[in-house]
Amino acid sequence: MIQTQLKVIKADGSIEEYLHTKVMGTINNALGEVDQANIDIAEQFAEVVTFFLYNQYNRRTVTSGDIFSMIKVILAATGYGDAAVALSEHYFGRKLKRSRIEVVPIDVQDLTDAELLTGSEESTGRCRWDKSRIVGDLIAGHGVCRQTARTIAAMVEEKVFNVGMTLVPSSLIKQLVLGDTAIVLRAQRQLQVV
Repeated sequence: MIQTQLKVIKADGSIEEYLHTKVMGTINNALGEVDQANIDIAEQFAEVVTFFLYNQYNRRTVTSGDIFSMIKVILAATGYGDAAVALSEHYFGRKLKRSRIEVVPIDVQDLTDAELLTGSEESTGRCRWDKSRIVGDLIAGHGVCRQTARTIAAMVEEKVFNVGMTLVPSSLIKQLVLGDTAIVLRAQRQLQVV
């Protein structure tokens, strides 16, 4: 019997293929947060999640939240409760950062433009940070495949988080997207040559 590829419904509503390696990476990162990184253990736990999803869950789709919960349960049930807590803290920390960041439609060219970022004046067109907008723009506007667009958006989001601004000019996001797209496309070309 051939199994169909399981689909994951992301928090933003988008759908992508289930990746065993992504689960493995999440588990290993959680273990690493408590100085217990172990790729062999992460692989074994990811095998449990994958087996359950394909053989016990009996669905063609699963939410990313369900996968997240399964990972936490496995960690907690196997003596890695600290890693489960670290995973939750990481998740909620990112969610909090996303809720605090607003994108402002400003093209910063000089000091006058930068003054608009002080937040004293409510700028029209402000919106909450949402990396899925970058994904959508790269797919619809530039024909980038979903997986590559998600990678670029994740890279941009990490930079935005590291800057620590709560009001981010759209011109900065555009520059970050262009820079990270160039990096990813260059890496893809190099992999094709090898």
